[in-house]
Amino acid sequence: MSLKIRLARGGSKKRPHYTVVVADARSPRDGRFLEKLGSWNPMLAKDNEKRVELNEERIKHWIANGAQPTDRVLRFLAEAGIATRDTKSNPEKAKPGKKATERAAEKAQKAADAAAAAE
Repeated sequence: MSLKIRLARGGSKKRPHYTVVVADARSPRDGRFLEKLGSWNPMLAKDNEKRVELNEERIKHWIANGAQPTDRVLRFLAEAGIATRDTKSNPEKAKPGKKATERAAEKAQKAADAAAAAE
């Protein structure tokens, strides 16, 4: 049974509140879980200490027993100093798309033609 440390959504419409839980990877997002490990309230200010609350002792216990945190939970754990998170870099994503590249080349060609005509 693979375990995940992940978020379970609660709260009303447009007022989310998440609970950090450890659950079987096959169970649904808001379905059955084994234990509550903390909470995250994105509606609070980022500098508020109640925005992210984690039970560090139990999280370390579950990670030692093989539970894998999701990306978002891993961010919280890295901020709390419980786990390390590798920085991700995707330089291909920053490159402009095919159409944008064509437009830039066309614009440069027009500028070059206008400069040649002005001479």
